[in-house]
Amino acid sequence: MYDRYLGGTANFQADRDAVNRILALVPEIRDAAWANRGFLQRAVRWMAERGIRQFIDLGAGLPTQRCTHEVARAIVPDARVLYTDSDPGVIAYGHEILASVPGTAVIQADFHRPVELFSHPELKRLINVDEPAGLLIVALTQFIPDADDPWRLVEQYVRALAPGSYLALSAPTADHTVTRKIDRILDVYATSTIPVNTPRSKAEIGRFFAGLEIVPPYPGAEPELTSVGLWDCEDPEAAESDGSRMFYAAVARKPEPGP
Repeated sequence: MYDRYLGGTANFQADRDAVNRILALVPEIRDAAWANRGFLQRAVRWMAERGIRQFIDLGAGLPTQRCTHEVARAIVPDARVLYTDSDPGVIAYGHEILASVPGTAVIQADFHRPVELFSHPELKRLINVDEPAGLLIVALTQFIPDADDPWRLVEQYVRALAPGSYLALSAPTADHTVTRKIDRILDVYATSTIPVNTPRSKAEIGRFFAGLEIVPPYPGAEPELTSVGLWDCEDPEAAESDGSRMFYAAVARKPEPGP
């Protein structure tokens, strides 16, 4: 469905039908998807410009609109990228498009099991956990219910990375969207293969960055959570839109351990 919002080709008729049902009432969700994708691309570029040479893209989905390795390698030509997803269809498609791309891999992985991911042979082949990495958790945590404690899971992923690593995370919110539109989105997702979809408040999403050093989203801004449209924007007044306000995002650095 995400790829369909972006106008890509990695989707099926069921995805297209579901997206059309949402767009009928919430047309700005397409803008939200583009703003969220833009955040991922700008965050990857920003990290690569600061020397990050390896990336873990969790729940990537492999949309057909500029994948992480393409963005990173525009800055760091030998950047290494590990993609994960839980959908076997995504994995099969990923193997096809990455077959001739060295330094990349896509593996099937359950977000609930970070220990398994960090012991996977492909992660060990591509990612040196003793060096800083970029961890991408973009539009994923909404599919993890509160009962599964997504905050603890994110903390476990960050804990496995070296100091100097960065977390880029975005998550949808209902803070700026009328209830009937949120209800339509949730109703459609309830009949999909991933029935849980939990938009969270700014305070709840901010908890994902506990213990990390949030970087200013753009020059002159405070280091805090912001909308995906504002992150790394050139003109804050022009960057916002109804769609971009549907996601909060931040990039944060894992600090050196204290004394």
